[in-house]
Amino acid sequence: MRSLRNLSAITLILVVAACTSAKPGWTYAPAPSATPLPSVSPSGSAGASPSPSASAEPSPSESASASASGGAGEVLEISAQNIAFDTTQEAVPADTAFQIHFVNNDQGIPHNVAIRDQGGAEVFKGEIFPGIDERTYDVPPLAAGDYTFICDVHPNMTGTLTAE
Repeated sequence: MRSLRNLSAITLILVVAACTSAKPGWTYAPAPSATPLPSVSPSGSAGASPSPSASAEPSPSESASASASGGAGEVLEISAQNIAFDTTQEAVPADTAFQIHFVNNDQGIPHNVAIRDQGGAEVFKGEIFPGIDERTYDVPPLAAGDYTFICDVHPNMTGTLTAE
């Protein structure tokens, strides 16, 4: 009987010691890896074809020259949060260059804004970058019609852009 009591006491001590260790009662599991970023060429564009119209935020001299020459027209405000755009309908004047001020509010998750015509051909591709950050994209003039804006990393993020 005495050995059973001793064994019970030892077991109790081990259980108490395990429960009162510095480790909390839960464990940390790191978040899954974000979608990898595509490689970026030295010109600053993703992929093999450079896109001079997709730019990061302009330098102060570029901003000054854009403002002095009338800028790029209208500025669309689009943001991403919880792997979704905050808008799904936008409109711009046809045949007029414009800008997209894109804010990525998803910490560590890459997003961009690309524009595709009705046939699915890409007519503009903004830089892919992780959040939390923002970019202003210079978009060339679009002919009148409906276009799709999309995140290349998350194809479920879409909206309609109408050039009118």
